[in-house]
Amino acid sequence: MDNKDFEVSAPPTDSVSCLSFSPNADILAVGSWDNNVRIYEVAPTGQTIPKFMYSHQQPVLSICWSKDASKLFSGGADNAARMFDLGNPVNNQSTQVAQHDKPIKCVKWIETPTGGILATGSWDKTIKYWSIGNPTPVGTVQLPFQLYSMDVVYPLLVAATAERRIVIINLTQPTTIFRELESPLKWQTRVVACFPAGDGYAVGSIEGRVAIQYVNEKDQAQNFSYKCHRSKDGKEIYAVNDITFHQHHGTYSTCGSDGTISFWDKDTKTRLKNLEINQGPIPCSAFNSAGTIFAYALSYDWSKGFSKQPPTPIVKIMLHATTDEEVKRRPPKK
Repeated sequence: MDNKDFEVSAPPTDSVSCLSFSPNADILAVGSWDNNVRIYEVAPTGQTIPKFMYSHQQPVLSICWSKDASKLFSGGADNAARMFDLGNPVNNQSTQVAQHDKPIKCVKWIETPTGGILATGSWDKTIKYWSIGNPTPVGTVQLPFQLYSMDVVYPLLVAATAERRIVIINLTQPTTIFRELESPLKWQTRVVACFPAGDGYAVGSIEGRVAIQYVNEKDQAQNFSYKCHRSKDGKEIYAVNDITFHQHHGTYSTCGSDGTISFWDKDTKTRLKNLEINQGPIPCSAFNSAGTIFAYALSYDWSKGFSKQPPTPIVKIMLHATTDEEVKRRPPKK
C-alpha cells in the first residue's frame, strides 16, 4: 500500500458497501453492512473527523448526495430509502423518503430542469422516482429483472439487471425504456457507470472485464471491451467491483476483488496507473469533487459468497492523493 495513503478513523464494523463524497466539500459518506451510514469530514491534512451517523434496519447498499450537498440519501436491505439533513442534524435522525417491496440496491439524485428527484432501484425489478416529501412515487419503471447497478448523468440513466440486461432511459421521458440490450460481457454485471459527458457508460463484470459503450449509434464503432483484474498468468480472474469516473478529466478507476486499483483513459485505451494494495478485496471507491482525493474501501466484497468470509475481516477506508500521472489523459500516440 502507498505509505502516503491516509486511513479513515473510526471505520464501519462490517463490510463497506458504498462511498460518496459531497459535491461541494471534502465530506465523505460511507454505507456499510453494519446497517449504518457514517459521515466524515476530511481535513486538508488528510486526517478525518467522524461527524454524523444514522441507521437503517438492515445493511446499507447505496448512498448519494443532493446537488447542493445539504441532504444525503441512502438505500438499504430494509426496502427503505432514508434522507439525512446535514443542515439540521437533529440527534442524528433520518427520515424515510422511499419504499420498495425488496431491498433498494441503488439510490441516485437526479437534477432535472424542473428540480431534484430521487431515483431508487430495487431487487423488486422497479426503478421509482420520488419527489421529496411525497410518500408515493411520481413515476415507476418496470425492469426485466432485479436491478444490480444504476448510474445517472442527466438526461442519461443506465441500469444493469440480472441476466446481463442493460436498460437505458432518457430522463426527459423517465418512465419509458429508451433501449434494452444485452451486456457485451459474457458474465454477470457487477457495476455500471455513466461517462461524465453523458454520452455512454462503462460496464464491469464478475469476470474481470470492462466494456466501454456509447449510446448514439453513430459512436458505437468506438465501443470496446478489455480484460483487467487478473493474476499475471491470467489464471486467477476477479470481479470488477466498482468503476468511478473523474469528473474533470473523464478518466476512470476500476477496483477489484484482487486488491488492486487501476486508472484508465478510455479514449487512448491505456492504463494510466496500477495500484497494488493487496490487503484483500476493494469493494468501492469515490473521487472528491475536485478529483484530488480518491477514497477506496478494503473489506470483504461477498464475491465468493457468505462461506468464504474471512474469520477476522479487514475493514478499512483509505484516502489516496491523486497525481496527474494517474488521472490526467495522455496525448494520443502519434
